[in-house]
Amino acid sequence: MVTDSLDVNDDRGSMPTRRLAADDAGVSEAGALLRAGRLVAIPTETVYGLGADASDPAAVAGIYAAKERPRFNPLIAHLPDLAAARREGDFGPEALRLAEAFWPGPLTLVVPAADTARVCDLARAGLPSVALRVPGSALAREVLAAAGCPVAAPSANRSGRVSPTEVDHVLGDLDGRIAAVLDGGPCPVGVESTIVACLDGPPVLLRPGGVPRDAIERVLGRELALPSASDGAAPVSPGLLASHYAPRATVRLDATRIRPGEAALLFGPVAPDGFDDAAVSLNLSPSGDLAEAAAHLFAHLRRLDAAGPATIAVAPIPADGLGEAIRDRLARAAAPR
Repeated sequence: MVTDSLDVNDDRGSMPTRRLAADDAGVSEAGALLRAGRLVAIPTETVYGLGADASDPAAVAGIYAAKERPRFNPLIAHLPDLAAARREGDFGPEALRLAEAFWPGPLTLVVPAADTARVCDLARAGLPSVALRVPGSALAREVLAAAGCPVAAPSANRSGRVSPTEVDHVLGDLDGRIAAVLDGGPCPVGVESTIVACLDGPPVLLRPGGVPRDAIERVLGRELALPSASDGAAPVSPGLLASHYAPRATVRLDATRIRPGEAALLFGPVAPDGFDDAAVSLNLSPSGDLAEAAAHLFAHLRRLDAAGPATIAVAPIPADGLGEAIRDRLARAAAPR
């Protein structure tokens, strides 16, 4: 635990970020900081989230400032349980079925905001809908219960950068910009939550993630719809910007040959041609296991990028199951910036 006292009058970003232990004292202090309008990075099963009181516009503005995030991109509000989530959003039959099947867990549901919602307009980006999740991490739920408020928690990194799955990733991007980070160790899932919109019409898959599409479709008994093209429209949920999760290096996808001097992000037991010419390489999963690959994705991208290559060449990754989420993140990392 940390021993310095809580001073809610400290200017955000004026002090080094404190590292809280994952014990009762650390959870209690994280909750107190959140209630005081401060920013705290908290571990979930997906990635570390940059938490702030979602009912407090000033606290939410602090998230946007720390992340340097576009204000039209809404935030996910995290709750400790379904009962708390139902006070924030109106759950139709299909949304309720998905919540009961996959919460706590890596699924975000976009539903109409309830009349009793406390999530502020800024966190919702002015939309009549709200993005909600009950995380699978017991530690995260303890913090949410201690905070006593809905907690907006996008990934705890600068906007557009690679998402953090370890405490050192958070501090590398945000040290001195936020009050504290709760050290819960590595995140086991490693890719963000799946996002499904349950608004007018059939449920829509907005972002693949930690819950595979086929698992959701089995619960619904029908296929998920895909978002319609809407040029120039603001996104209705987080994670929909074309360029996102981006390292500094250029990312080249589905590389069947590694070019001299490139860094190589591999998958499976067979390396692409030219592997010996790679400047540096890491394998997401030597055995070809997609769950292992998802857990390693962001950490491996960060390590390769830190080596300073101009290009990271990514070996082909299958699109089934969690592969869909991995390929989505990599496509956004490779998008023009």
